[in-house]
Amino acid sequence: MKEIVVISGKGGTGKTTVAASLSVLAENSVVADCDVDAADLFLILRPEITENHDFYSGKGALIRQKECIKCGLCKELCRFDAIELDKETGSYSVGETSCEGCGVCAYFCPAKAIDFIERLCGERYVSQTRFGDFVHAKLGIGAENSGKLVTVVRENGKKIAEKNQSEYIITDGPPGIGCPVIASITGADAVLIVTEPTLSGMSDLKRVLTLAKHFNIKSFVVVNKWDINHEITNEIEKYAENSGSFVPGRVSISQDVTKAHINGKAVVEYSNGITAQEIKNIWKNITNQL
Repeated sequence: MKEIVVISGKGGTGKTTVAASLSVLAENSVVADCDVDAADLFLILRPEITENHDFYSGKGALIRQKECIKCGLCKELCRFDAIELDKETGSYSVGETSCEGCGVCAYFCPAKAIDFIERLCGERYVSQTRFGDFVHAKLGIGAENSGKLVTVVRENGKKIAEKNQSEYIITDGPPGIGCPVIASITGADAVLIVTEPTLSGMSDLKRVLTLAKHFNIKSFVVVNKWDINHEITNEIEKYAENSGSFVPGRVSISQDVTKAHINGKAVVEYSNGITAQEIKNIWKNITNQL
């Protein structure tokens, strides 16, 4: 079983577009969406949820109003300004999106009227799609610990893949180089980096390649919409190859992508045009390398 994680140095490069098509082409596979902060692969895969689980992570303060003596010490000590005062009633409460879970208020409360409880940070799902099993999640508004939720999604995907004896796990990873990305690629067999032919695309690619090299993960680089700037495309591919990455192909700009998305389909199932053919060749070259 091989796990391939599709990532990018920034959002909007076409990462999910490519990941969706790979989900079609990798027939015996499990698909995972680890972009839990802004998941959108479900828009194309249109899953039917079969399992729904709450995701708890970290802790937050909760003031028990009946026992609170309204001394204001918690507000005085909170360095994150998470304690809110209702001037009409004189009561104190905790702002959920402001509390960092440090526990200072609960520790120093003279009335011991503050609980330190686990936070509901989101939900994770197991679903069925027309391409097979799909594991995904949704982080709550203002919630943290997206890296931990990514890890839970990946672990769940691996269990299902082992049970099904799947050949591949295709993972749509988050953009950037932060904690969620690190959680997405650690231990993977390969990363497919999707970039764009711009100066910012080149800059972000360098950071992602450095990250992949740090974790000793085999990397592939694909330039999406390569034909809008031939010169920078050539520079990116040359840099990638000199950095030890393999370039399995390019993806042309095409209205087929937009039309496919409007119809809720991956590009390779919507048409057999040049873009679809390019992605099919990319998948063939990646599997040959693996």
